[in-house]
Amino acid sequence: MDEQGFISAEYIFALFMIFIIACSLLFYSSSIIDATVNIENSITHRLILDEVSNVISQVNSNGEGYSKYLKLPSDKGYFEITVEKSRLIIEYDNKKGESMIPLLNIDSKYKLISGKKYLISKNEGKIVIQ
Repeated sequence: MDEQGFISAEYIFALFMIFIIACSLLFYSSSIIDATVNIENSITHRLILDEVSNVISQVNSNGEGYSKYLKLPSDKGYFEITVEKSRLIIEYDNKKGESMIPLLNIDSKYKLISGKKYLISKNEGKIVIQ
């Protein structure tokens, strides 16, 4: 404003530019926070999938009759893990993740649900999940 109380065009332009910069920084920080949450969620579910793969590999590596309990967490949201052939597939929040289990061929198809406890055993040379 000048001495007479009028707002100049440069002042309005400067306010407009500051407003645009502030809005773009707000949008940028919001997208970074969303990306961080998505990455954390993906890593959490990937670690669950790796844990299941590790337990199945341990049971397969040990002798006949070996078994181990697996408790899937319920605090990470609802998810389903499908075990078929030598693959594990996790499905959560309309997303999918896949992991391979080397040197393993499971005859049956199993569906594991979050929050439940499963017994994984090796009987007659086959992996059985109950």
